[in-house]
Order: sequence, then structure tokens, then C-alpha cells
Amino acid sequence: MEWNSLQLVLAISRSESLSAAARRLAIDQTTVSRRLKAIEADLGTALFSRTDGQLTPTEAGERAAVAAQAMEVTAGKLQEHLMGTLQECEGTVRITAVPILMNSHLIPRLDDLMAKHPRLQLETIAETGNLSLSRRETDLALRFARPQKDAGLCRRLADLPYSLYSATSNPARAMPWITYEETHAHLPQARWMSKQTEGATVGRLRVNDAESALAAVRSGLGQTLLPDIVAGNDPLLQRVTVGTAVLTREVWLLVHPEVRQLPRVQAVIDWIDEIFVSPAQR
Repeated sequence: MEWNSLQLVLAISRSESLSAAARRLAIDQTTVSRRLKAIEADLGTALFSRTDGQLTPTEAGERAAVAAQAMEVTAGKLQEHLMGTLQECEGTVRITAVPILMNSHLIPRLDDLMAKHPRLQLETIAETGNLSLSRRETDLALRFARPQKDAGLCRRLADLPYSLYSATSNPARAMPWITYEETHAHLPQARWMSKQTEGATVGRLRVNDAESALAAVRSGLGQTLLPDIVAGNDPLLQRVTVGTAVLTREVWLLVHPEVRQLPRVQAVIDWIDEIFVSPAQR
């Protein structure tokens, strides 16, 4: 198989649909479909099975995708070497995290990193779903709880304490609770609030994301559990609970092993360590 054919197979295996693969390759869906049919005809075997518009690699397709990924890594290393970025903190690093950490903790602290490394480029993805390291959808990932699969190289980054917060504009009285809707009832903060709200005033607002809960509290709609690292220094919020945090969640840092030693990736890892473990940010 030619490299162009392997690239097509790899894109489809990562996207699981012709339309998504077409967007990834910046070509039209008809071209992707035609090229895939030609490749399968040349090989005399199907590379993907089709069910309700979703493509799943066959055994032959999985082997082709693995070979294509290995070639992609090799080509990437060659490009890094030719561009000199193995020795310099230069190039793009792609990082993903849940929205509340990305938008309220990482991005507001990016200026120091960007000023220190002017040739560094970042792609930040605020996403509740887990992008795949093995498929090279991201270089770095911040996730709650220890990953069970697709972990790459992982280590526990920090323990995030959570406390109860309401808006500073609220009077000193019990506020309605801002809780999570049913599909997110498994979250530790949702379970804790569920125990506390028996017989208490539960607000009419249920959210599916901590960032939405943060916005709701800032607007004076009620009280909810938030990570101290985000809410503790917010002038619009006041901490309702006193003493120690009511619960703690682990944050894990994941990195793709193929890029772990690149200076640009190490620079971002060092920066992440600083903003999560410094006393001012605890």
C-alpha cells in the first residue's frame, strides 16, 4: 500500500465515519469513499465494516492502521529533526482538559508560558470527553481519576479540594442548591450534594458541567460545590463551608510517549506542574 492509502485508512479508523475522515483530510466525502473502495479492491479484502453509517476496522483494517500509525510517527520524528525542533522549544503542543480547568485555570495563566517560549504554539481543547492519545488526537491530557485505558504515560498531578460556594452578593441565608442532571449524578460532587439536599431547598437548575455550575453561582442562582483552585480567589464568590474541603478529586496528567521527550512538550508539562502545585494555587 502507498503512504497516501495508509493515511486514508488511518484517518478513517480515527474518525469512524467517511464524513469525519473527509474533514480530517480536507477532502470531500465522495473522494474518501471512492479511494477506500479502490484500496479494498486492490487488496481483495474489506478494511472496514459498515453499520448505521459507522465504520469499524476489520482485522485487516486494524493491521493497516497500526502500520500507518508507525509510519506517521517515523515521519513525524524525521520532520522534527529536519526542522530542528528536537533541540528547541518550538512547534505546536495540543492539550485537552475539562472546560472548568481549561477555561478558568489554565488559559488565564498562559501568558507566562507564551512569554517564556515565543516560538511555542498551543492548541487548547476544552472537552468533557476523553480525546485519544494513542490516536494522536492530543499530546497532553488532564483528567479526573486514574485512566483505565489509553493512558500513555500518566501520573497523578494534584489533588483538587472542593468546597461549597455561593455569590458574594447573596445574603447570609441558605441558598437553593445547583445540582447535576441525572446523567452526571455519578460525579463525586453530585453524589455529595445529593446527600446534603435531603429536605433542603433544591434549585430549579440542574447542570451537566462544572463550568455551567460556576456561571450559575456567579449569577446568584444558588450554591454548589466547586474546586478551590478555581473558586477560591474569585471575587464574585464566597466560600460557604468552613475548615477543610468537603471532598477531593485527583487530577492526572497524561502524555503520549512518542512526544514526551520533546522540549516543547516538556516546557508545557513544567508549566502545568507549576500552576497546579504552587501554594498560591492550592
